[in-house]
Amino acid sequence: MSRIAVVEFPGTNCMVETAEAVRATGARAEVVLWNASFASSRGFDGYVIAGGFAYEDRVRAGAIAAKHAILDAIAEAAAAGRPVLGVCNGAQVLVEAGLVPGIEPGSVQVALARNASEGWRGYYCEWVHLRADARRGFLHALSARGVLPMPVGHGEGRFTGDPEFFAELDRRGQVALRYVRPDGGEALGFPDNPNGSLRDAAALCDPSGCVVAMMPHPERAAWLFQVPLALSGAWGARRRQAADDAARLRGAGPGLALYAAMVHAASTAEVG
Repeated sequence: MSRIAVVEFPGTNCMVETAEAVRATGARAEVVLWNASFASSRGFDGYVIAGGFAYEDRVRAGAIAAKHAILDAIAEAAAAGRPVLGVCNGAQVLVEAGLVPGIEPGSVQVALARNASEGWRGYYCEWVHLRADARRGFLHALSARGVLPMPVGHGEGRFTGDPEFFAELDRRGQVALRYVRPDGGEALGFPDNPNGSLRDAAALCDPSGCVVAMMPHPERAAWLFQVPLALSGAWGARRRQAADDAARLRGAGPGLALYAAMVHAASTAEVG
């Protein structure tokens, strides 16, 4: 059974539901605190940095958390090919730590800035639609699944930087998840792309695809009952068909596939 560390910093608030989603895939999830010893934070088969507001987003989101020694253990695991996932605030931590996009490890090469879509410039909480475009790593397994709806909830979720650099990331296949329309077509601004991210990026990965920083929350879409009744597309129809059937409503939602892909990768990675 794979052991997955769910990392909690002061201000993290999504560790419980994240751990529950990981356990639902058959893995063993352990919440690991930011100040755990280096020795005790090593040796996991994979790592998830959960969402929330680490250190109240002081300075800028993820900046303080990224300086903790536990990131050294995570970087070591990533270098060994073990999967690492940062969700929302966790994505901000990975970017600030230089693990994503990771072309120059340890160097901050992109930013997660304030939302700046034409239709929305503040904190945004709504369901969006994603397409997996990763060419390698654990998200590549989702590329055949079509459109995956998931919720976002952030105020600093805009992947931004030098447009030419983002074009290069796109060519390299490091735009791992992309905001799209409900039918899978290219996003047409807000609300398809809720924050103005360059290249419609909902997630970036490192060159290996082992380290993923994503803004949408898959743990908030892990179960069918979490899917809105009014959602369009196949998942919305599935939710409406389940109606008041408690057993069906406790079935897998679109977000669980992402954790399952990560756990599968963790189970097949060589652990030193």
